[in-house]
Amino acid sequence: MIKDYTALDLETTGLHPKKDRIIEVGAVKVRNAKIVDTFHSLVNPGRKLNETVCGLTGITDDMLAQAPGEEEVLDGILDFTGEDILLGHRILFDYSFLKRLAVNRGIPWEKKGIDTLKLSRKFLPELKSRRLEYLCEYYGIGHTAHRALDDAAAASALYLKLLELFFNEKDFAPQELLFKVKKETPATRAQKERLYKLADKHKIVIEYDVERLTRNEASRITDQILLKYGR
Repeated sequence: MIKDYTALDLETTGLHPKKDRIIEVGAVKVRNAKIVDTFHSLVNPGRKLNETVCGLTGITDDMLAQAPGEEEVLDGILDFTGEDILLGHRILFDYSFLKRLAVNRGIPWEKKGIDTLKLSRKFLPELKSRRLEYLCEYYGIGHTAHRALDDAAAASALYLKLLELFFNEKDFAPQELLFKVKKETPATRAQKERLYKLADKHKIVIEYDVERLTRNEASRITDQILLKYGR
């Protein structure tokens, strides 16, 4: 029966780890079913947030303006998680964003995880929803949805409740977290210069930090500008 782990949650600009970026990281270290330490950081994603993300999380561009970037936060969260099993509600989603960053840095980072969403689908099929906020309300777990640290703590509390009610060795065993991603390379000087020139020519604001773009991102944004405005 696993009662030592790190529960993890991220808030992001979208759902695609290869295209979207992290805006908040929260984690709680659990020993013998009790939280003994926490980690939290806002993250500057190098791009403007859309209204949906702002409305969902309450996080704004102003809140992120002075926050560290993803690469700076990575060292802290990898150190915090250490050799722990990761736990979360759809934990592969959170792992995939951090795995991309680790691959880009050349850091090997293979983890096992426990997914409270999978456990909820297995043991609570009669409920109308398995969303974390719904399950927290169902079990009377205090929770502020869509903020990383609170979601991580809530996932831990949910896990311990499911452990109490339904534990068996097979279903609660941690699984390998598998996410394959290739190392990305930074945008070239020529790509960045072209973007700056296009923005100046067409009098547009590029809602990304051009200096932090990858080659693929720079190509995609350039193509979008050319399609909309021409050369």
